[in-house]
Amino acid sequence: MEALSRLLSVTNEVLWHPVVLFVVLGTGLLFALRTRGSAWSSLTHGVAIVRGRYDDDTGPGAVRHFQALSAALSATVGLGNIGGVALAIGTGGPGAVFWMWVIGLVGMSLKSIEVTLSMLHRDTSDSNNPHGGPMFVAARVLAARGRPRLGRVLGGVFVATLLVSSVTGGNMFQAWNVAELGAQYFGMPRLLSGVLLAAIVAAVILGGIHRIGAVAGRLVPTMCGLYLLAAVAVLACQWAEVPAVLSTIVRSAFAPAERQGAFLGAGAGFALMWGMKRALFSSEAGQGSSPIAHCAAKTNEPVREGVVAGLEPFIDTLVVCTLTALVLLTSGVWRREPDALFAAEPQVVAVGDAFSLAPTALRTALPARPGAALFTVVRAPAPAGDDQWLRLPGRLTIDADGASAQWQTLPTGARFAPAAAGVWLDYRGAALTALAFDQVVSGMGKWLITIAAWLFAISTMISWSYYGEQGLVFLGAERKLRLYRVAYCALIIVATIPGWLQTDAQLDALTSLGTGVMLWANVPLLLWFGGDAVQAWRRYHTRQRHR
Repeated sequence: MEALSRLLSVTNEVLWHPVVLFVVLGTGLLFALRTRGSAWSSLTHGVAIVRGRYDDDTGPGAVRHFQALSAALSATVGLGNIGGVALAIGTGGPGAVFWMWVIGLVGMSLKSIEVTLSMLHRDTSDSNNPHGGPMFVAARVLAARGRPRLGRVLGGVFVATLLVSSVTGGNMFQAWNVAELGAQYFGMPRLLSGVLLAAIVAAVILGGIHRIGAVAGRLVPTMCGLYLLAAVAVLACQWAEVPAVLSTIVRSAFAPAERQGAFLGAGAGFALMWGMKRALFSSEAGQGSSPIAHCAAKTNEPVREGVVAGLEPFIDTLVVCTLTALVLLTSGVWRREPDALFAAEPQVVAVGDAFSLAPTALRTALPARPGAALFTVVRAPAPAGDDQWLRLPGRLTIDADGASAQWQTLPTGARFAPAAAGVWLDYRGAALTALAFDQVVSGMGKWLITIAAWLFAISTMISWSYYGEQGLVFLGAERKLRLYRVAYCALIIVATIPGWLQTDAQLDALTSLGTGVMLWANVPLLLWFGGDAVQAWRRYHTRQRHR
């Protein structure tokens, strides 16, 4: 796993170079300007469409607008909203939330255009089961321009990235978070969580888009409503803290944040990077995945489904992610005091070219089982000469002499000095959000987040399995669908094998890989062919104004 982690880390440094983030942001702004307010259209006209005012049973498609939106939201509203936000704040600081908002607003236009483009070029040869997505856009547009081979190649490249994202962020990230929560709160074996998830997902995906749409149409409103009501209730208890938290979010987006408790501190650039990464992972804006679900919508107006799609980043990022962030920040878990203190000052030891701490006795009992993940905060020289804050991961051991921490290593290149008086339990991803709810209302995080995590994970995994299937359909590999479904469900179990993923860094590397490769494949297609969608958008709204 260490070799794989290093490979993923190097790959993600390329995929998530700051230039890439600004290209995505610039693409969204470009389409927002060219459509002259597509976000506002989604919030007004889009709501009317979802409510059924424009449903058209004569058009090609398999599901209604509401079901298509629900299927797409079931992929986007997931554990990225619970665990991803916690990961962003824990590493990028409160300022990361501000950049999540920016991506949410820009993402509304980006999502509308990419869905409109795919709707314009979807394959409706089977009117009851249409197929679409960026791979069909590339193939059909370039074939019409006399370059069919290039179109198939570019479509195949997109499918390759789609399959990577399906099995990482759309599958294994979800399963790992659910297993982590079950183990933390109920001592549930991680593999048991994986087996149960795999069985449920298999029962749904065997029914195809009709069953996925039907399940998502019931599951998404239920899970979103449950989670949002609980978050609002928690914030009502902490209402006095909200103004100060909002101020901190904006201020930290443009100025370095100081280390506080379990939070390491982050510069403005780091906050921007983490906020944009997690918002793009959560909302999937620019990835090209959501158009695959929307292309199943029953309509004769391609732009109409694009208008509906603009609601996704609003619901996902500007509503659900924001409420999660406010709960995390008002609860104070991100800057909490150590969970246990050192019995004596830790000793720094060299391990080859890396460094670590000797096993350290703890003076305070921890409310955790042996083997629980821990971390402490250390200082290490940075390349520029200033000290940097780092997390040193460890594990809890308990024996006849009491509790102690066993530490991993850090390749800092120089000796570091401990900078904390104790250790923190390492609540990773969704587990940190659960702790935030528990800090305000005891027991709420344990039950609410566990239930929400299961619902969110199941809904996300069934939608992403469909995305992967549509990629295989494009490649002409329909006969391999059964094998794909078996492999997809097997990877759910693999992700829950104890010790397979151990740190936030490994978790982020896995999810960032899937999102990153899709952005590299889809954004160039949007810039190349997006003009078709903009023109269709303008014609449609001109007709609407003259009705």
